[in-house]
Amino acid sequence: MRAVQIMTGGGGWPLSVFLTPDLKPFYGGTYYPPRDAFGRPGFLTVLQGIARAWTERREELLQNADELIGYVARSDRTNPSQAAPGPADPDAALIDRAADALRETFDPVHGGFGSAPKFPSAPAVELLLRAAVRTRDPDLLHAAEFTLERMACGGLYDQIGGGFHRYSVDERWLTPHFEKMLYDNAQLAQVYCLAHQVAPKPLYARIARETLDYLLRDMRDPAGGFHSAEDADSEGEEGRYYLWSAKEIHDALGVSDGALVAAYYGVAPEGNFRSHEPYHRGRNILHLPFAPDAAADQLGVAEDVLLARIEECKQRLRAVRERRVRPGRDDKVLTSWNALAISALARGYQTLGDPRYRDAANEAADFILTKLQRDGMLLRSYRDGDARLLGYLDDYAFLLVAIIDLYETTFDPRRIDQADELARQMRARFHDDADGGFFLTSAEHTDTPVRMKPLFDGAEPSGNSMAAHGLLRLARLTGKSAYAEAAERILRLAAEQIAAAPRGFLSLLCALDFAVHPPKEIALVGPADAPETAALLDVVRARFLPNRAIAWYDPDAPDADAVAARIPLLAGKTLRNGTPAAYVCKDYACKEPVSDPAALAALLEPPYD
Repeated sequence: MRAVQIMTGGGGWPLSVFLTPDLKPFYGGTYYPPRDAFGRPGFLTVLQGIARAWTERREELLQNADELIGYVARSDRTNPSQAAPGPADPDAALIDRAADALRETFDPVHGGFGSAPKFPSAPAVELLLRAAVRTRDPDLLHAAEFTLERMACGGLYDQIGGGFHRYSVDERWLTPHFEKMLYDNAQLAQVYCLAHQVAPKPLYARIARETLDYLLRDMRDPAGGFHSAEDADSEGEEGRYYLWSAKEIHDALGVSDGALVAAYYGVAPEGNFRSHEPYHRGRNILHLPFAPDAAADQLGVAEDVLLARIEECKQRLRAVRERRVRPGRDDKVLTSWNALAISALARGYQTLGDPRYRDAANEAADFILTKLQRDGMLLRSYRDGDARLLGYLDDYAFLLVAIIDLYETTFDPRRIDQADELARQMRARFHDDADGGFFLTSAEHTDTPVRMKPLFDGAEPSGNSMAAHGLLRLARLTGKSAYAEAAERILRLAAEQIAAAPRGFLSLLCALDFAVHPPKEIALVGPADAPETAALLDVVRARFLPNRAIAWYDPDAPDADAVAARIPLLAGKTLRNGTPAAYVCKDYACKEPVSDPAALAALLEPPYD
């Protein structure tokens, strides 16, 4: 992609790049029509031109390829020879600048940021939640909450089956591109859980639950991982699986329930899908034109009665829909995207308490750590029993964060050992010892002529953003300062670029937030099955504590000393007068332990010191 951007001044998908036998790009572009059209060469014309040039001007092409590789390397400002030193200590001002940039582009009518097409951005909402709670700025909180609410009410969200489509082609979140991606849904489920901690609302809990249930029901591989995506099309038509005519609604539900659902979900006899395709005429995208309380008032029904009827009708509509031809599924199991799903399920259990999410997260993690490892190295992709491709930085960094999330869900000390080993391997294989940061590829990747160092956050966080998150958190749990130092070098390396374009680094800025606002270190001590222990843990999990390190052990268990040796936060922590206790610490300096949940809640407020 970088090569095509240099050659053409732009990029995008689909992407076609022509390589020399030693894998150096020499020509490329984005979309080529099948045949010449609209002043653009067709793909057949391009192929013929490439063939002639390769036969007649091969030496020139090889020289161009060498020069282009040099441009690619120089364009990567984080390349060791090109990196410009950023501020020595990036601070919270960069976070505030990004929050202000989001504030300026916030759409006060429809939510989201900027104009159509609109993509859901979980990192943008998370950054706003962090900034809003820290600064107590109601405008930032409104931008985050209103965006989540409008996305959940629009056609971007699958109102019948749960889960989010890829993006909205309009500013209203009504008309989606119907593709569903694992990485979108994993990130969005997490941010709805975070919003529920900031401002508990039934909508946030429902959307998080339905999105996670969608992953478990429709995206789970029999081996334990999760598939990558579902297509937008089925039977050759975009959205066919998801669209409804008014007649289909009434046939499925009957007159009374059909009328109720049609009103609730904005179903029109003439359809609401604005499209030039004839097969979309009369079809409807289900969405909520009004909030549930307003809809209840309009329909003259109590809100709780309305929502109960709608839920029952949704189940019936889903049963009808499942008899349709499903969209095609990309059933690859990718390590990095599965790691995002593990984190989402772990956070879902912490917030919603459903043990299915904890169990699925454990199963997916064990699947990756067994089936996607070879000779001590992570692999990238799995399908039908075949694991292949050496893992990239993203795979190690995303999985590191996921395993830490899983530890803070189950408190299984094995997970700390696994996270420690992932961090060790990631540093050994990908770290740039000279200039800091992590390369996308390892030394074992012999098929890449340039080792890039990605910092920019796109639809997924960059590998360096997730590495910073994971290393900062693991440093707090293990006491290994080298992890924190490696993370801080990433932040210093990126500081100048963040200052120039803060919206391009939203995930990395969340890591910076962790670095500049010391986390709450919380040690819980007590038997696992004691209700007093559970009550203290519930206090922690109910609160929005984005910057935290939490550990637990039973000091009377046979392995207590071994666990405390691996997790210094637990060292020396004992029961309080024989009762489970919580220690709230900062830089391992702890306040007096408490056993009363209300006292613990007081110690955790405010979330930022």
